[in-house]
Amino acid sequence: MIQSMTGYGIANTVDKNFSVDVEIKSVNSRYFETYLKIPALLASKEYEIREFIKQKIQRGKINCIIQLKYGGIENGNSQLDIDKLKNYLTLVKKIQKAAGIKDQLKLEHILFSKDLITSKENEISDKEFVLIKKVLGKAIDKLLKMRSNEGKELSKDLRNRINIIDEKIAEIENGFTSGKKDYFEKLQQRIVELIGDRELDKDRLNVELAFIADRADITEECVRLKSHLKFFLKSLDEPEPGRKLNFLCQEMNRETNTISSKSISTTITHTAVHIKEEIEKIREQIQNIE
Repeated sequence: MIQSMTGYGIANTVDKNFSVDVEIKSVNSRYFETYLKIPALLASKEYEIREFIKQKIQRGKINCIIQLKYGGIENGNSQLDIDKLKNYLTLVKKIQKAAGIKDQLKLEHILFSKDLITSKENEISDKEFVLIKKVLGKAIDKLLKMRSNEGKELSKDLRNRINIIDEKIAEIENGFTSGKKDYFEKLQQRIVELIGDRELDKDRLNVELAFIADRADITEECVRLKSHLKFFLKSLDEPEPGRKLNFLCQEMNRETNTISSKSISTTITHTAVHIKEEIEKIREQIQNIE
């Protein structure tokens, strides 16, 4: 069953004073790309997180956000750097004395210096990292479920368009069979009119007409096009069929172009245009298939 590359998943959990929130989404991409937004205390685990995601998702542009909280505070506990504060106050007093400034130092001036307040980052324990991966796995499962559901809808649409093309091919075959005799009778009559009273070499005429008939015959192209349709439908049930389906679209388009160029009927040419329109719609849809 085909999978879409578009999906979204979210999961969270709380274990005592430690909580994990994960949000992950994916969109179309020719390759597998991962973009992580994680707290600094998970920096050493970035490679493991990427590999964990890669094991479950084969293709697409992945954006993943992981947030951790300790006691309700994101990434750790905020604290005041006492040593920096003392140095800061000493420096301010020296500046006031040197510049003759008598203004009093206010709390807002201290808070303005952000480096005085730091976040005390906790080290991730093995138990906590196992929990993080568990939550990440749940978010990925939700994303994959969404991709699977969208894949089912894509499959329905693609099968419907393939059936439309199959019906158009039948119209072309019927039109060619019924119109071929009339076309060559008109062609033969036109040749007779051009020759006039001159002697007509019927054997030569039949040879030329046979040559024209062979060039205008679209039977092989229709057979190959129908074969591509069958292979396309079969491929929809295979794992990761995206690249194969794209190749089949190219082949279907090529056969349709040949049918159009060899056509002896404007009706067949117009029908071929409708087929090309459906192929283009299919091509757009399969860009979102994993």
